[in-house]
Amino acid sequence: MSEDKVFTFSADAGYPRADIYLSGNMPDLTRSALKKIFENGGVKINGKAAKASQGIKCGDSVELTVPPAEEYSVKPENIPLDIVYQDKDLAVINKPQGMTVHMGNGNKEGTLVNALLYNLDSLSGINGVIRPGIVHRIDKDTSGLLVVAKNDAAHLSLSTQIAEKTCRRTYIALLEGNLKEDSGTVTTYIGRDPKDRLKMAVVPAEKGKLAITYFTVLKRYEGYTLCRFDLKTGRTHQIRVHAKYLGHPVVGDPVYGIKKQKFALNGQLLHAARLEFVHPSTGRIMSFEAPLPDYFEGVLKKLRPLN
Repeated sequence: MSEDKVFTFSADAGYPRADIYLSGNMPDLTRSALKKIFENGGVKINGKAAKASQGIKCGDSVELTVPPAEEYSVKPENIPLDIVYQDKDLAVINKPQGMTVHMGNGNKEGTLVNALLYNLDSLSGINGVIRPGIVHRIDKDTSGLLVVAKNDAAHLSLSTQIAEKTCRRTYIALLEGNLKEDSGTVTTYIGRDPKDRLKMAVVPAEKGKLAITYFTVLKRYEGYTLCRFDLKTGRTHQIRVHAKYLGHPVVGDPVYGIKKQKFALNGQLLHAARLEFVHPSTGRIMSFEAPLPDYFEGVLKKLRPLN
């Protein structure tokens, strides 16, 4: 029988809430899972049971006890996957546009998890029955690379790299209009849109999480800009929200983009093109790249380059 997993942290600064601190250090845990752990007394600060709303001081010892994962409740499905790389610890997948990463909001079939359970010989169980193996996500209509953990040790290593911002993720996007700058940094706070809880938005610091994105223009077209985005942080919809914040939303974005689309697209032209991390077992730096999907390239061929 699986046992509880205990993680211990030493706070490097003060935090207004314990749940905010732990969500940053354990990004693989869902908000609902973390809430349940708090409710069951699974979080201790300096040896005493803590509430989610409790503040943390610099130097505090924080102990998190994660209960063992239940058996998978998601059924395997014979869905072809573009497996870029795999070994005994992990797999790197080039996810197609239109595929949801895991169950939720009515998606019980056809997800990446369904496909992983069929195509891989094992998946980490630290994330429970809904998200086995899932270390990080990319949106349903975003294509490209993500790494999947095949055991709990690899999962913890990879999620720690993401939390500590040493895992490098690079995206390519086509934006509406032309950016004035050739490169720059967007630094904001992102949280739930107060007018629409299903969307994210740039919000005041006390209502969101710090989000930092670096951008570089790759090519300019008449009415459009091909841009590279490098994530410093990894907030929900971060690039899409920051692109809108810059005044140049991602082409085809049904949530944050313009309503009238020139191209017949099924989602945003946003692609996770490059992924770099340290291998959990070997310590080697692993780098992977995925070319733009055909539909993305097809749109670029229709555009007229500037200069």
